[in-house]
Amino acid sequence: MKRVTLPDGTSVPALGQGTWMMAERAGHRAAEIAAIQAGIDRGLTLIDTAEMYGDGASEELVGEAIAGRRDGLFIVTKVLPSNASRVGTVKACERSLKRLGIDRIDLYLLHWRGGVPLAETVEAFETLRNAGKIARWGVSNFDVDDLEELGDVTDLHGCAVNQVLYNPEQRGIEYDLLPFQHTARMPLMAYSPIGQGGALLTSPALRTVAQRHDATPAQVALAWSLREGGVIAIPKAGSVAHAIENADSTRLTLTAEDIAAIDAAYPPPRRKQPLAMI
Repeated sequence: MKRVTLPDGTSVPALGQGTWMMAERAGHRAAEIAAIQAGIDRGLTLIDTAEMYGDGASEELVGEAIAGRRDGLFIVTKVLPSNASRVGTVKACERSLKRLGIDRIDLYLLHWRGGVPLAETVEAFETLRNAGKIARWGVSNFDVDDLEELGDVTDLHGCAVNQVLYNPEQRGIEYDLLPFQHTARMPLMAYSPIGQGGALLTSPALRTVAQRHDATPAQVALAWSLREGGVIAIPKAGSVAHAIENADSTRLTLTAEDIAAIDAAYPPPRRKQPLAMI
C-alpha cells in the first residue's frame, strides 16, 4: 500500500477509514464495527472520526472497534471550533480520549475555523502534545489564506495535515491549496473521496475506466485521489464488503488514458474557487 510521510517523519497509510455518519443507527452498529475491523485487517489502519460525529457516538463506535487492538493504529479525531479555546480544547480532548478508550490521540485536528484565535488553539494543542495526550495536531477545512494565517502564529511544519473535501467532482483545491501544501510539505487528507449522493458511482467516465481494470467506480475514485503523493484518502465503509472493496482499490493504478478520461468529465480548475465543504 502507498504510504504518506508526515512532517515529523511518521509514515501512515495513504488509504484510511472515515466514520462520518456512522453510529447513527443502532441496527447498523455491529456491521459498522465489523467493517472497521475488516479494514484494519487489510491495512487500513488510519481511522478518522470527530467529536461532532453523532455527538461523540462515532468516537465510541471506533473505541469499541479498536478495543484490544490499539497497537499499530493511527487514530485521528477533531475538536469543534466552539470548543477550541485554550481550556476548551483540553477538556474536549479528554472527552474524546475517554470515548475512544485510548490514552493518546495520534492526530488531533481543528475541525474548521471558528471564533477562537488560531494562536490560542495552537497553544492548547501544544499543551496537549507536551502532556502526551496527543502525538501531533493539524487542521481541517482550511484554505490557503487560513494556512497563511496559521503560519503567522506558528511554524507550519508543526501542522501535520489539512483535511479537506477532495474527489473528481470537487477538485478546486488543485488550483492553489494542493500546490501550497505540496510546497509546505504538508500532506492533504481527503474526506468524501468517493463523493456524496452517489453521482460518482454512476459516472460514465468512472464506469468506463472501472471496466478497463475489472474494478468498481468507487475504486477508481479512490485510485484517482491517490494518483499523486502527499494525499491520504479516508472513505467510509458501512459493511465488510465495502471495506474490502475500498482496501482492494490500492491494487489499482490508473493510466494516462484513464486520467485523461476523468479530466474530460471533471475538468481541473482554471481559476481560484471557494473551498468546498460539507
